[in-house]
Amino acid sequence: MKSISVKWVYLIALSIVWGSSFILMKLALVGLGPIEVGSLRMIITAIFLLVFGMKTLKTLTAKNWLHIAISSILGILFPVFLFAIAIKNMDSGIAAILNSFVPFIALIIGAVFFGFYFHKKQLFGIIVGLLGTVLLISNGNSIGDFNGIKYPLMIVIASTGYAFNVNIIKRYLQDVKPLAITTASFIVVLVPAIGILISTDFFVDLEFTPVLNASLMYITILSVVGTAIAKTVFNKLVQISSPIFSTSVTYLIPIVAVFWGFLYGERLSLMQVLSGGIILLGLFLMNKAKS
Repeated sequence: MKSISVKWVYLIALSIVWGSSFILMKLALVGLGPIEVGSLRMIITAIFLLVFGMKTLKTLTAKNWLHIAISSILGILFPVFLFAIAIKNMDSGIAAILNSFVPFIALIIGAVFFGFYFHKKQLFGIIVGLLGTVLLISNGNSIGDFNGIKYPLMIVIASTGYAFNVNIIKRYLQDVKPLAITTASFIVVLVPAIGILISTDFFVDLEFTPVLNASLMYITILSVVGTAIAKTVFNKLVQISSPIFSTSVTYLIPIVAVFWGFLYGERLSLMQVLSGGIILLGLFLMNKAKS
C-alpha cells in the first residue's frame, strides 16, 4: 500500500514539474534570447549535478562515456535550443501537446534502429497519434507554408532527439547508475553550452534589471527542479512501478502545461484541443496494446 501511494506522489509531482517547465521557459524568454535560455539551462543543470553526482562518475567505463556522449548530443544539446526557439514563437501549451508524441517516436526508433520488439497492435495507436500531430501542426497553416509550421516541427525534431536518447540509455546503459548518466550527460554538453553562450551578447549586454533577474530566476528553477531533480525522481519512479505506469506521466503533462498557458493568456482553438485529444487517445491505445 505504501509503495502504491509513493508512486502516485511521484507521478503527480512529475506531472506538475514537467508540465510547468513549458511556461517557465516562456517566462525566461521574456528577458533572455532562445540561445541564451538553452545555454544557461545546460550550464546551470551541469553545475548542480556536478555538486551532487561527481562521485558517481568513477563508475563509468570508456564505452559508457561514448554512449552517453552520443545520447546527450542527440537528447540534450540540440533539443534545448529547438525547444527554446519554438516556444519563443508559439504557445507553451501547444508545445507540450506536441511533446507528448515522444513515446510514439521512441517506439518506432527502438524497433527500427535498436531491435526492440514492436507489437503490431501498437501500430494503430501510432497512426492515431500521428494523425493528431499532423492536425495540430497544420492547424491554421498551410502545409506548404514553412513559416507557419517550422516551429511546431522544431518540437517534433527535438522530441525525436529525446526518443533516441531514451533508446540509447535503454539499449546500452541499462545497468549504469541513473545519476551517473545524468551527470555525465550534462558534463558532455557543458563546454559547448559555455562556448555558445559566450558567442552571444549575454556578457556584453549583461545588466541586472528586474526583467533579467526574473528570467534568470525562472531558468534556474527550470534547470534545477525541472531538469536535474525531475530526472532523478523519474528514474526512481521507473524502479518502483511498471513502464506503463511511469510513462503515463505523458498524459498529464499537457494538461498542466495548458492550464498554466491559460492563466498567462494563451488560448487553444477547438481544433487544437481536438488534435491534442487525438494524440492522447493514440498514446492510450499504444500503451493498452503494449500491456
